[in-house]
Amino acid sequence: MQAGVMRGVDSMSKMTYISVVSPAHKPLVWLSGEVKTPPFSAEARIQAGYLLRMLQSGATLTLPHSRPMPVVGARCHELRIQDENRTWRVMYRVDADAIVIADVFAKTSQTTPATAIKNSQRRLRAYDDAAKG
Repeated sequence: MQAGVMRGVDSMSKMTYISVVSPAHKPLVWLSGEVKTPPFSAEARIQAGYLLRMLQSGATLTLPHSRPMPVVGARCHELRIQDENRTWRVMYRVDADAIVIADVFAKTSQTTPATAIKNSQRRLRAYDDAAKG
């Protein structure tokens, strides 16, 4: 795949796409959700983009920007994006060849919603199954 190319992945869903910035960066594989306006503010979108670019270049993020989510699966984390009037989470997994985005959601309570956890697990399982065969 060439740098800057985005293409759909037919075996998954219409929301799945791969974004490659350069050969030196891991691609972002989006299984669900987007970081765009609306509903993200321009500032939150820039912050999310910056953190995702760091992940693409191989950086390991820690609190307060990212925290491990072993309940979702191995190598899974959530980015923590504070917006003007809400808090966003970007659920992701670091694979050897890509950063896989499983979900993007507004966090409205202290705990991660069970639906976000289950949806992320299901999407990652489907992605892994599609990659195998």
